[in-house]
Amino acid sequence: MNVFFVSLGCDKNLVDSEVMLGLLRDNGYTITDNEDEADIIVVNTCSFILDAQDESVESILQMAEKKKGRCKALIVTGCLAQRYEKDIKAEIPEVDAVLGTNSYDKIVEAVNEALKGSFYDCCAPLKDLPNTDTRRVVSTPSHYAYLKISEGCNKVCSYCIIPSLRGRYRSFPMEKLVSEAEYLASLGVKELILVAQETTVYGVDIYGKKSLCVLLRKLSEVEGIEWIRILYCYPEEITDELIEEMRTNKKVCHYLDLPIQHANDEVLKMMGRRTTNKELRSLIKKLKENIPDIALRTTLIAGFPGETEEAHEDVMYFINEMEFDRLGCFAYSREEGTKAANMPCQIDDETKNRWRDEIMELQSEICADINESLIGNEYTVIIDGYIAEEGTYVARSFRDAPDVDGYVFIETDRKSLMSGDMVKVKITGAHEYDLIGVITDEPA
Repeated sequence: MNVFFVSLGCDKNLVDSEVMLGLLRDNGYTITDNEDEADIIVVNTCSFILDAQDESVESILQMAEKKKGRCKALIVTGCLAQRYEKDIKAEIPEVDAVLGTNSYDKIVEAVNEALKGSFYDCCAPLKDLPNTDTRRVVSTPSHYAYLKISEGCNKVCSYCIIPSLRGRYRSFPMEKLVSEAEYLASLGVKELILVAQETTVYGVDIYGKKSLCVLLRKLSEVEGIEWIRILYCYPEEITDELIEEMRTNKKVCHYLDLPIQHANDEVLKMMGRRTTNKELRSLIKKLKENIPDIALRTTLIAGFPGETEEAHEDVMYFINEMEFDRLGCFAYSREEGTKAANMPCQIDDETKNRWRDEIMELQSEICADINESLIGNEYTVIIDGYIAEEGTYVARSFRDAPDVDGYVFIETDRKSLMSGDMVKVKITGAHEYDLIGVITDEPA
């Protein structure tokens, strides 16, 4: 029987979807990319902010329409299922099974029961890790893959619902992660992208100390892996040891994702964040001094309850000074069940959106200036694809994470390159977020 998957939200959720696909494949189900040919449809949902919830509900309702045709079972999994399990069951009768965030290892059982006509409902306690050693189905392009190194989060940010949806921080054992990396490498994966709610405290729960550096060294020994990229690093947890590992380990990209969320001390305190403006400045200075070519990405929230025009100006000043290579900003989303949802002085949507737009406009100018300064530099890039009508290859340097950052567009008459090939490129032009380059004669 054919299974069709809709995977929404973050890359961590995508890994869960890939594991579920692997379990279904190993149990005789066939994967299809055509929803109209599916006997079973699984929607793996997101519930991080209101827009994500709306997208998840809309996707469920769209897939529910397929029950009028060939589809025999509709399964809802992930964060929305964990958060609104009873509501989904009561309000969307087309749904045949609901699996929470810690129950994706039960997907085969859920599908089997649903096909028998029995409603299946499982939202396991958020304390252990799902029990599965399956080889997942990689849905990203064959040359890169996400490696989820932990589940849950111990931080208690006042705006965030994730700890209640994903539970406390639980690291995956190192040997499991190395084995998974070896499997991914055997499929042709060259770039591992480490993800978690927070990567920087990996190992504290099972090894008694931060062990990300040890993991990086072990992963760098896997034959075939060329790049290791680290996302979701809380700034207060970045150690000198991690900086040194990034500086000296040739496979670890000089790229770091630091979700700082704000730069005004009062707002940071209300958010429940554990850094100050001064500490953030000190860390960024240290990173740039030790790794001069490092590319820094961050995310910000605009319009947090109680934020003032002065606090917003603090953020603008900070961004202008720090010159992040990559930056995303989101208008604050008032999430039911969070401390911030009940705070006074909620900001109106017009102001939140104006502040967000001002931040992104400033960042676009910074990005354009940074990109212009890169003209003449040479980088090793990895080929992501080819635009036939333009005769242009699409690639990324170490400065670019898939889907969220820019690209390097390569102008060449060469037609022999394949996705995953790595070549050396000289930058010849720049746009706001993307670069243009030509292939040099030197091998990558």
